[in-house]
Amino acid sequence: MNTLYWFTRDLRLHDNAALLAASRSDMLLCVYVVDPRWFVPGPMQSKAMGSHRWRFLWQSLLALERSLRPLGQRLHIAFGEPEAVIPQLVHSHKMARVIRSRQPGTREAAQWQTIKSKLPDTLFQQFETLSLFTEGSLPMVLADLPDTFSQFRKQVEKSGERCTERLRIRTLTALPPPPGFPEDNRGDCPPITEPRHPLQFMGGEAAGLKRLQAFLYGSHNIDRYKETRNALDSFDASSKFSPWLANGDLSVREVAETITEYEAHETRNDSTYWLWFELLWREYFYWYALKHGANLFRRDGVQRRHRHNTFYGHRFKAWCEGNTEYPIVNAAMNQLRETGYMSNRARQLVASCFVNELGLDWRYGAAWFEEQLIDYDVASNYGNWQYLAGVGADPRGLRQFNLEKQTQQYDPTGTFVDRWGGHAEQPVGLHTVDAADWPIS
Repeated sequence: MNTLYWFTRDLRLHDNAALLAASRSDMLLCVYVVDPRWFVPGPMQSKAMGSHRWRFLWQSLLALERSLRPLGQRLHIAFGEPEAVIPQLVHSHKMARVIRSRQPGTREAAQWQTIKSKLPDTLFQQFETLSLFTEGSLPMVLADLPDTFSQFRKQVEKSGERCTERLRIRTLTALPPPPGFPEDNRGDCPPITEPRHPLQFMGGEAAGLKRLQAFLYGSHNIDRYKETRNALDSFDASSKFSPWLANGDLSVREVAETITEYEAHETRNDSTYWLWFELLWREYFYWYALKHGANLFRRDGVQRRHRHNTFYGHRFKAWCEGNTEYPIVNAAMNQLRETGYMSNRARQLVASCFVNELGLDWRYGAAWFEEQLIDYDVASNYGNWQYLAGVGADPRGLRQFNLEKQTQQYDPTGTFVDRWGGHAEQPVGLHTVDAADWPIS
């Protein structure tokens, strides 16, 4: 059987159940599709793919191609809409089967269904590669996924599902040959731009695995993770695994099992547990997105809780550009815009400001994060924004942070604010209202 393997958020050879299934073929065509629609502003005024995300993704694709070549393969990078590209490749190369990793987004699910409808005689298969568990290994059926993370965590830990070794797949060392090396149009992809403030992020499987080993065994920073994770501007204060996890350069099962091995041979404390705890949050939002579908993107959220808000264009612009009345918010937004990254604590603060102080529709903030963050993950991003806006998985409702108190706690000397230019010269005040503003019903 000839197989087309559609790489998506699984850009690796280790622990890749979907690629393992695809390897059981006579011939294999490895494909990644860069969608032109990613680079065009959408209804929430932001693109699906900004320059920082695109640079990290491109690095990951080139690294994947380098890994495939010793196995006699190469990566076919197509620039076009998947609904057109995949059927064309299937017909051209007489593919009998299409395989990819299961995706939690509704857009991705719709594309999959559209492509299937165009190829009725082709076998389509999806595999779980983005998550700790498969759907069948969860301690509940998906329809009964708890409404809160705490309930989910208790059920998982009660079931003894901490160990994921039985789910982890070996690293592939052999693949079937391709049906020749068809020319692709990767040259039509947008150019790569370099940031003014580069961080220590390089896309690719090898870089992700190196970071995993460095954070645990190189520096043993995992031993202090719970105490340092809220730092605003220290690279080694937190794991920084998220960009590699988001692109699938790094398997979350590999991370979980490496933590378990570290605890067995080095030390086990509250910090090592807390890193597992954070992986479990990511896991919860993955299944949360699959359960709730389109409700993940609706203004009233999965709770269908209506909250009055208004779209103030000038306030949204000020927030994006780091030009508000709140220096800590400005600094974090400047850091995001210039690097494609900000800490988890900073994300909570800027989102709280967006929803509470600025009174804006949370979906616009979530869309801006989608464009900017190199570690953008559809489930975690929209799940967390709903959580903070009080329309999602938080049982307490709307969350609001005291920005002055948070500044004193996490940036008492003003180092972070000064470094990232948090003191705007002419900040946009809340008292100004533009004639073009409109209410959101």
